[in-house]
Amino acid sequence: MTSQLTDFSLDYFSLKGKVAIVTGGNKGIGQGFAVALAKAGADLFIVTHGREWDETRELIEKEGRRAEFFQADLSKREVIVDVVAACKQAYGHIDILVNNAGTIRRAPLVEYKQEDWDAVMDLNLNSVYFLSQEVAKVMVEQKSGKIINVASMLSFQGGKFVPPYTASKHAVAGLTRAFANELAQYGVQINAIAPGYVETANTAPIRGDEERKKEITARIPAGYWATPVDMMGSVVFLASKASDYMNGHILAVDGGWLAR
Repeated sequence: MTSQLTDFSLDYFSLKGKVAIVTGGNKGIGQGFAVALAKAGADLFIVTHGREWDETRELIEKEGRRAEFFQADLSKREVIVDVVAACKQAYGHIDILVNNAGTIRRAPLVEYKQEDWDAVMDLNLNSVYFLSQEVAKVMVEQKSGKIINVASMLSFQGGKFVPPYTASKHAVAGLTRAFANELAQYGVQINAIAPGYVETANTAPIRGDEERKKEITARIPAGYWATPVDMMGSVVFLASKASDYMNGHILAVDGGWLAR
């Protein structure tokens, strides 16, 4: 036992030599994830819907790491194979997948449109399933890998005015556990991060409502909203050797929201 304890070092958190795919990695929480992985030593393959990636490239290259970008609409299933093939062509292997890309559309339930339901489910759930499935084929063959999904407080609660977002995030938590049960035997770990309330473009409408923002902040034991920086440590941990015995876990980074 003593010799095993001395084997542990901070190198367990190093991602040197690793390649990470991050979806939606050009802004908000996704950008924070990408930069955190680069700081830990990983090279990045970032999938974005748009082409606004100059700032992210600069931040990653500042850490001495390589960044490749791939423009794609992940709600279209046919692009999934192309994403994985392009990453393998660029780097030769895939060690980490962070399923961060997502969207939210708000409306009262009785007014919610089918096209909005479909758009949210296609990106938040279907792309997570199909991209994870395709990457899992690579990881099973190499007998190693980390898949990190982005869940939500609404993986545990119902919320208001966002029925497909809630449904998709409950399902992401379920997929995390389902994939973990099948892939653990191959040395592949699948976990999820469930951010609390974070100051991003997605939460701008809520933060713009002073009464609603005050209500939410009062319920957070930490007393403030997170920024993407508050999520960075968790993604490094789940991507590293330090979390090798974690599988199927939903890690809440929420300032204590769920503890209330």
